[in-house]
Amino acid sequence: MARSAPKTSRPPTKKDDGGGIKNRTLFTGDNLYVLRGIPDACIDLIYLDPPFKSDHNYAAPIGSKAAGAAFKDTWTLSDIDEEWIGEIADINDALYQVLEMTRNVAGNSMLSYMLYMSIRIIEMHRVLKDTGSLYLHCDSTAVHYLKTALDAIFGRKMFVNEIVWKRFNTHNDGAKKFGNISDMILCYSRSKDYTFNKHYLPYDDDYIKSQFRYSDERGRYKVADLTAESLKGGGYRYTFHGHERVWKRPRDSMMELERNGLVHLPKKKGGIPGYKIYLDDAKGVPCQNMWMDIGPVKGTEKLGYPTQKPLALLERIITCSSNPGDFVLDPFCGCATACSAAEKLGRKWIGIDISEKAYELVQIRLKKEAGIEHFTTGKGRIVHRIDVPVRHGHRTPDIKHRLFGVQEGKCGGCRVRFEFRNLEIDHILPRADGGLDDDSNLQLLCGSCNRIKGDRDMAYLRMRLKELGVG
Repeated sequence: MARSAPKTSRPPTKKDDGGGIKNRTLFTGDNLYVLRGIPDACIDLIYLDPPFKSDHNYAAPIGSKAAGAAFKDTWTLSDIDEEWIGEIADINDALYQVLEMTRNVAGNSMLSYMLYMSIRIIEMHRVLKDTGSLYLHCDSTAVHYLKTALDAIFGRKMFVNEIVWKRFNTHNDGAKKFGNISDMILCYSRSKDYTFNKHYLPYDDDYIKSQFRYSDERGRYKVADLTAESLKGGGYRYTFHGHERVWKRPRDSMMELERNGLVHLPKKKGGIPGYKIYLDDAKGVPCQNMWMDIGPVKGTEKLGYPTQKPLALLERIITCSSNPGDFVLDPFCGCATACSAAEKLGRKWIGIDISEKAYELVQIRLKKEAGIEHFTTGKGRIVHRIDVPVRHGHRTPDIKHRLFGVQEGKCGGCRVRFEFRNLEIDHILPRADGGLDDDSNLQLLCGSCNRIKGDRDMAYLRMRLKELGVG
């Protein structure tokens, strides 16, 4: 029977870790295997702008700085490893059910896309710190399927926001539908104790004119209520400037406000004193989940990359959900917008992309937008890796004896009971695919099952045993 993902202990991590991977590291290769090599709980923020399941293929135009960058966004079962479905069934039953629903509702093409995404999001969830969060950028094509998968991986209560980004002013999508001018960004946290820095937007002119109606030598201000008549829990009753009221502040505090010039005394007879809030001191309007103030990439920022996102968008996300010195990971970094934004904001970063072009583009971005000139030495050194990182874990010296007891002498594949000497230690997730050489990734297999499995995963072994009529 499929089971839910096990709950694992997550030891505290250092503020500057990154799992031992250096700041400004760019991996080029399949992000699944790179992610599997990144240690647990070492990343503060993940932003991903993956393929949207658009059923189109993209390439940057010849002559642009991104020329040569391309990716495929059409999906069939041949594009994924069918063993992933067995792997997911083994670790997360809820996610497996989501994928079965996807197959039944939307067919094999959407299933392929969701399998590709889900197996990777599982690893992203693992590498996040408990204070970390993930922002997944998508559009209406697959957002509902992706949200259900994220609920299954992170837990429904870890959903934070669906942000709607107004990408265009108008868009012609045919005569019989409304123009699609927005993308969605799904935000999930690793725990309830996640990092969030509230962001404020400037007031518009109409609001300033209607609210900041007064002025003095310090500038324009609006007036806030100082009375506490309607507040539960009471306040302080006394007479102030001829008005007996329940006030929010005690008398001494109120007198201090007046000495500092922060009490507004209405000229109108009978007017109640209020608190001055100056325009220059006001933070602005708290940012909501509808982002209409950041437009598409244009002008000199545009590199020609097919799905490039504006730097301002990533700066907002990184500012709100990380702190200086934190590690930001972009597993689909493309033309490196997230990496450049992280650099500008004093964050550390790791990028992953399938295209070798990403290494060239990140150098262009950092030189232009972050003012970094040197890419091989000194402050601006970018580490370009094409290998798969290796997670280092703990392996008990007598692990075979312990596993023999835990498995009751049975092979982890065919479930037949063997003598101790006939069982062999096996890596459940192969080391070649980023599996750890530690207790959590080890099992005992009989010689036959171990030869069948080889350097593949358990889903492959189960499939072959079923074909052989074993178990």
